[in-house]
Amino acid sequence: MTTTPVLGPTDLHLLAEGTHERLYERLGAHPAVVDGVEGAFFGVWAPNAESVSVIGEWNAWNLDAAPLARVPGSGVYQGFVPGAKKGSLYKYHLVSRGGAHRKDKCDPVAFRQEAAPGTASIVWDLEYEWKDSAWMSRRAERNDSSAPISIYECHLGSFMRHVEEGGRTLTYAELATRLVEHVKKLGFTHVELMPLTEHPFYGSWGYETTGYFAATGRYGTPQDLMALIDAFHAADIGVILDWVPAHFPTDAHALAAFDGTHLYEHEDKRQGYHPEWNTAIFNYGRHEVRSFLLSSAMMWIHRFHADGLRVDGVSSMLYLDYGRREGEWIPNRHGGRENLEAVDFLRRFNEAVKRDAPGVLTIAEESTSWPMVTGPRESGGLGFDYKWDMGWMHDTLRYLSRDPIHRRWHHGDLTFRGLYAFSEKYVLPLSHDEVVHGKGSLFGKMAGDTWQKLANLRLLYAYMYSQPGKKLLFMGSEIAQEAEWNHDRSLDWHLRDDPARAGIELLVGELNRLYREHPSLHQEDLSPNGFFWLDADDAGRSTLIYERVAHDPTDRMLVLLNLTPVPQKNRRVGVKAFSTWEEVLNTDAANFGGSGHGNLGELAAVPVPWNGRPFSLSLTLPPLGALFLHKRPDPSPAPVLPAV
Repeated sequence: MTTTPVLGPTDLHLLAEGTHERLYERLGAHPAVVDGVEGAFFGVWAPNAESVSVIGEWNAWNLDAAPLARVPGSGVYQGFVPGAKKGSLYKYHLVSRGGAHRKDKCDPVAFRQEAAPGTASIVWDLEYEWKDSAWMSRRAERNDSSAPISIYECHLGSFMRHVEEGGRTLTYAELATRLVEHVKKLGFTHVELMPLTEHPFYGSWGYETTGYFAATGRYGTPQDLMALIDAFHAADIGVILDWVPAHFPTDAHALAAFDGTHLYEHEDKRQGYHPEWNTAIFNYGRHEVRSFLLSSAMMWIHRFHADGLRVDGVSSMLYLDYGRREGEWIPNRHGGRENLEAVDFLRRFNEAVKRDAPGVLTIAEESTSWPMVTGPRESGGLGFDYKWDMGWMHDTLRYLSRDPIHRRWHHGDLTFRGLYAFSEKYVLPLSHDEVVHGKGSLFGKMAGDTWQKLANLRLLYAYMYSQPGKKLLFMGSEIAQEAEWNHDRSLDWHLRDDPARAGIELLVGELNRLYREHPSLHQEDLSPNGFFWLDADDAGRSTLIYERVAHDPTDRMLVLLNLTPVPQKNRRVGVKAFSTWEEVLNTDAANFGGSGHGNLGELAAVPVPWNGRPFSLSLTLPPLGALFLHKRPDPSPAPVLPAV
């Protein structure tokens, strides 16, 4: 490299101010050649250490061979170490003030870490020749709120495995073919990858991160991950990465008590310990910690070309009493339960992304009634682009788990969302959280026998794709996975041999196609102008009828759901004008595994008033089925010929 990654006065000022967003360019390990000598520059923030040295395989882990110099007036140690090179294992040896504590720690800003159970960092770089300029030039358009956004959520280690090789996980390079082809075939616009930041415990799925700047080496090198993202972009698929600034594990080799003091976390366990996850909580009020986290987020965006960050555990960040009983937490300076420092950090995070990476999405996993999670920062909001609608998910799954004979008494589970659907900008998530820890699969949650379970599953997916909001589906749900998700094994791809399961996968592809191709289903996803109830109150027959509308109000889609296993014939629905409606999707079609009830492809309106409209359609609602009826364009008026 030609530049020297040494922190100058400006860097030190920004670090101390909490506004440095590119610490990865200065701290960590950077291979270099200085005066013909191969080595690496190292930099680490350890303000309470009396001394710091770099120990590694090139110096036989000698504690005294490579001391770093403290930058005057700062808590940063840095220096050039001859002999270290790309691929070298290393750690920092820290001696606390007075020599009371001596610790060997991995590098908080390392780009790569040794595979578990090893705990060393690896000297590496982030050099890569990107080939996605075409995607990057139109990314903002693809991520626009009026664009179709349907997300395939994936855990790379259990998507698919080599059974013939003892269940080996696929590599980033193998996933660049198999996963990309699968997501492309299904028609998803985006993929969301569960955390790929390095983590010591595989069973945490990446949500207990130790390497906030290191791509996990379980599947390959950082450059291999970049190539996977490049492959998604070549296939016109955006990549959202899960990012976890809410907490971190207390493994002795990592961030906890880093320099002999509680540097990254609060010292008081009432603020710095997470009782639900047995992890440490970042001290968001410490300026350097904010710089550390902001820099992590921006590195994944700038150096890995992430198109979005989904922020995990936002609820736990916002509330000081999250997961705690009375007396186990400390109120804020106003006596309240809000974590004011975390709120400030989240606003700064969203501001930084919008300023430096316009078009990149930020998505909050937030399950409470905290106001304005997606509201503008200047108006007091947190500034996220989207929030997961956990309420919709819980209500819908609870409803569909009920025997249809009882659903009439719980109709409000489906209509309640109408009271808040546009209070935030929502993603409708059917995520990994709903198919693990004893909750069973989505298929298993559905009521009835196997046929009814599959029909209910088709109904669930159609309902999600027809409701306002962006979409998210966890891997395996497209093949009606029966078993609960297990991170230690592959999805049950053999289920595709069952025509009924193949029909579910076919339906997901058709729903994605319909969602992408019809503006009425996505352009007004976040606006009440794009959604109109025609019949929300028919609890007795357990049906829902509504209309989706595009920017052009003549582009309309009728959606009708029959949530009972009984076909309903001669059902009437009002329309505004004499018109023809094409049945563009019927979840009960035989090729999806249904019983084949339908309306022969199209319906014509007749002058019978209904639902407060002057015309209406008479149709058949299939059992446990959903219909999508698209209004055919109005015929062009006959040309006026000039008089002869």
